[in-house]
Amino acid sequence: MHSILVAPSILACDFGHLHQEIHRVETAGADWLHLDVMDGHFVDNISFGPSFVDAAAAVAKVPVDTHLMISRPDHYLPRFLKSSHNITIHIEADCDVTATLQAIRASGRSCGLSLRPGTPFSAVAPHLDAIDLLLVMTVEPGFGGQAFQTDMLHKIREAAQLRSEKNLSYRIEVDGGITVSTAGHCIDAGADTLVAGTSVFRAPDMSAAITEIRCAKKS
Repeated sequence: MHSILVAPSILACDFGHLHQEIHRVETAGADWLHLDVMDGHFVDNISFGPSFVDAAAAVAKVPVDTHLMISRPDHYLPRFLKSSHNITIHIEADCDVTATLQAIRASGRSCGLSLRPGTPFSAVAPHLDAIDLLLVMTVEPGFGGQAFQTDMLHKIREAAQLRSEKNLSYRIEVDGGITVSTAGHCIDAGADTLVAGTSVFRAPDMSAAITEIRCAKKS
């Protein structure tokens, strides 16, 4: 249904050279830039806020995919609208999920919904007809470099099956432990958008890493 996109996670880049890192990853073939916003409450880490997203978007030539791993995305949403092409919130957030998704779409941005590894797929199922993207977390959100949890593949399969059965068009994005070896399993299960941090920014050949992830096949 969709072409395979690779969205490198800025969380893994050298923040001291942000603009150069964005240029480097775009030149290497990134389709999107993925920005993980963490508030220290929803997840046990603090990353960056709207000013950082604005700074990244000011030089980015590809769409900015903003993932709000925060407790109150409804409250902070207006601060991220200017610089984001897509904004993803969590089903577990402390807000009216339906109203927040509607607000994102009303702003002219595409909207995404994510779920943590411990949250059953049934929690997001009622919202599938109201989103542009479903983000399946294959690690517990908060820190990069974690190992891929293979038991999350069933959520990707279920998302792909329901998308087909209901004739919907949302993208299926996967974040957490994405490498050349795990990307193939995700694509085979139905994913079409892959968030990769460490495996891209720390690769000896960034361009080759992005191409290999995009074209990965299940081994």
